[in-house]
Amino acid sequence: MDKVVATALEAVADVPDGATLAVGGFGLSGVPNVLIEALHERGVRELGVVSNNCGAMESGLAVLLAAGRIARVTGSYIGANKEFARQYLAGELEVEMIPQGTLAERLRAGGAGIPAFYTPAGVGTQVAEGGLPWRYDGAGGVTLASPPKEVRDFDGTPYVLERGIRTDFALVRAAKGDRHGNLVFNKSARNFNPLAAMAGRVTIAEVEELVEPGAIDPDAVHLPGVFVQRVVALSPAQANAKMIEKRTVSAPAADGRVSG
Repeated sequence: MDKVVATALEAVADVPDGATLAVGGFGLSGVPNVLIEALHERGVRELGVVSNNCGAMESGLAVLLAAGRIARVTGSYIGANKEFARQYLAGELEVEMIPQGTLAERLRAGGAGIPAFYTPAGVGTQVAEGGLPWRYDGAGGVTLASPPKEVRDFDGTPYVLERGIRTDFALVRAAKGDRHGNLVFNKSARNFNPLAAMAGRVTIAEVEELVEPGAIDPDAVHLPGVFVQRVVALSPAQANAKMIEKRTVSAPAADGRVSG
């Protein structure tokens, strides 16, 4: 039952080229940076990534993206990641954009063993009708577009069929975890992390604080250890290395005090 692995490199040692990964985090919050850096160090290529976004500020998945290690992204947000946009428009990267709530439910459904579900999100748009550009040719043309999806009427309302997502591996970051893999996420880091963890066939969690089994109140567990296969304890420096995406400050008032 002890799922602790000594190092991040050891934890990702069997991730092969071409693997699919569900990765937790949103912006800079709850991103498994140490595991991602270990994958980068190993030189794994042609990865298929499922994550809300593909990194920011040259951290997280942006490390793998900039190195040309990602072949396909399934996500819901490009944001200010200029390299992501450049690779997508240049035809170097295949991208499937999904409504954010649909992406979350597709991950959860995959982890819960639900093969597909119906949702009203995307009905009447290219999400359902097809034609969203998955890959460009680098000259403004589309070489691969999304296919149409089944739409079915329930009680007079149309719904589109979306499939659950399963991936070969999942990488997540938790505030606390025990040796059995039970995890607790802190505030906004409890975003896509539990869902990504559920979707992975092999889930690897980096934890800021490792505790012994029984130290976490069962009612406080956000993700039970049944979904987690490997746990990596972060060093204090790794646990405290947290970036701020956009730092804003208030202008000082006339009397020298900072207005709030």
